Amino acid sequence: MRLRQLLLPVMSMCLIGAARADIRVGVDLSLTGAAAAIGIPSANTVQLWPQTLGGQRAQYIVLDDGTDPAAAVRNVRKFIAEDKVDVIVGPNITPNAIAALDATAETGTPMVALAASASIVEPQTDPRRRWAFKMPQNDALMATLLTEYMANHGVKTVGFIGFNDAYGESWWREFSKMAEMRHLRVVAQERFGRMDTSVTGQVLKLMSANPDTILIAGSGTPAVLPQKTLNERGYKGRIYQTHGIASWDFLRIGGKDVEGTLFPTGPVVVARALPDSHPAKTVALDFVRRYEAKHGADTVTQFAGDAWGAWLLLDDASRRALKTGAQPGTPAFRHALRDAIESTKNLTVPNGVLSLSAQDHQGFDQRARVMGTIRNGKFAYAGDK
Repeated sequence: MRLRQLLLPVMSMCLIGAARADIRVGVDLSLTGAAAAIGIPSANTVQLWPQTLGGQRAQYIVLDDGTDPAAAVRNVRKFIAEDKVDVIVGPNITPNAIAALDATAETGTPMVALAASASIVEPQTDPRRRWAFKMPQNDALMATLLTEYMANHGVKTVGFIGFNDAYGESWWREFSKMAEMRHLRVVAQERFGRMDTSVTGQVLKLMSANPDTILIAGSGTPAVLPQKTLNERGYKGRIYQTHGIASWDFLRIGGKDVEGTLFPTGPVVVARALPDSHPAKTVALDFVRRYEAKHGADTVTQFAGDAWGAWLLLDDASRRALKTGAQPGTPAFRHALRDAIESTKNLTVPNGVLSLSAQDHQGFDQRARVMGTIRNGKFAYAGDK
């Protein structure tokens, strides 16, 4: 379990012998490995978190899972058994978050995942999911906007290539369902791995079906590979990606190969270009200014915004949990905090407005997604229609 040097200022708050009344938060992120482009912006945001939650002093303990589900589980069990945390934020990729479900449910520890797939929190009939919440928009919400945009722009046939894990399967399930409703015909589908170095075979099969457009259901920098290969092989149709690409490493590695990409995204990624009437714009811009003050212009990502949203969610829920009289560091407080998170209503975060319930542990609606594009090497607003 490796710690990043960039997190030492955060770790300095985690002093041995700290008062039991502090709220302790374990943060598991992929700071190395294939998902580092997702994890590092989240870690940058954790450094910006205020040192209180709900008016109570907070401690943040951050560990790197190396993009490995087994390491994520070890980290989560360490947080619970050794660090005695009240809540866990992360993991930030779907396979790792799903792997952590048993540990959090067994010990009654709430988890606010930073990974996208709805399978982390659904079905709610699974008792493990009672303790799991997540910040990123459900794939179904994003697929609805994506397919509407495709249909409105004349797309008739689509090729699909996605990760061969829970993220790709979730996107295939939601996208194929919505594509049928929009009368979009999926003419080919393929899979690839996060660690693959070649997808030539899959790309050739996609191109042989001659789709109007191709959707790549990947996240972080691994999502560049299919798009780069499609360009190298001369594909001329439009290429769509998912909200999992909104990192600056994706732009850096993709370069000219990802120019013109269309993708659904959270409002924070294009905050300055949003209409003033957008309900998340004020909160999103506040976070953008905080983040850019430390990390420079045009550095905010979807994942950074989700991490700030996690702090806002926990700050709001902790305030209400503390009113029950339960003390941090106890099972009673973990239960109260879980219940408070689940009862959150109309909380504006950088990527939308949250209203959670026993039936919905994500909580976003259509206010949490817009269409983005890549223009001149930057993320840009493409509208909602």
